[in-house]
Amino acid sequence: MRQQRESWVGKLFVWLIIFKIIMSRIGKNPIELPENVTVEVKGSTVVVKGPKGELTRNIRPEIGVSVSEGKVVCSVSQDTKNSSAYWGLSRALVANMIQGVSEGFEKKLELVGVGYRAKPSSGGVSLSVGYSHVVDYVAPEGVKVDVVDNTNITVSGIDKQLVGQAAAQIRAVRKPEPYKGKGIKYAGEVIRRKAGKSAKTI
Repeated sequence: MRQQRESWVGKLFVWLIIFKIIMSRIGKNPIELPENVTVEVKGSTVVVKGPKGELTRNIRPEIGVSVSEGKVVCSVSQDTKNSSAYWGLSRALVANMIQGVSEGFEKKLELVGVGYRAKPSSGGVSLSVGYSHVVDYVAPEGVKVDVVDNTNITVSGIDKQLVGQAAAQIRAVRKPEPYKGKGIKYAGEVIRRKAGKSAKTI
């Protein structure tokens, strides 16, 4: 038992080192700044403006962000045991902000099931997915929900986290079941199917 525990701790330590190396490599990469996007750094606050809107985020105090020659560079300003992980994470967050205000993000969902349909509603979408009542979903501020052909939903916005969260909430209204695949699923999502129970013969 003790050897197993020591082996598990050793593997975890190795994975933590690998994770820090990967995140530090990500953090080192500068972010190309599109011509129509501006980045302003105010202390630990980063403000990104572009044609699709504006995003603001507070960055960890261990990480510094600077803008130079059309590129955004993240660096470690305080060396701590977690600074490498925060370095890569902060770089990814800033890159997502830049992509969001310049191109935007979207998630697509599909309704699978006889009689399952969606229709636009005030600030969101109304879902008829096999319940005795219609489920109304109101999208958070900054997120747009479009319905195509009654069975396809597109969730879009400039904040990647909000878009992903809204799509997950809509999917959770009726998660795909594993037998017939009925429910709300992400476009292209593969549902692992289970074989139905066979009737017993007497």
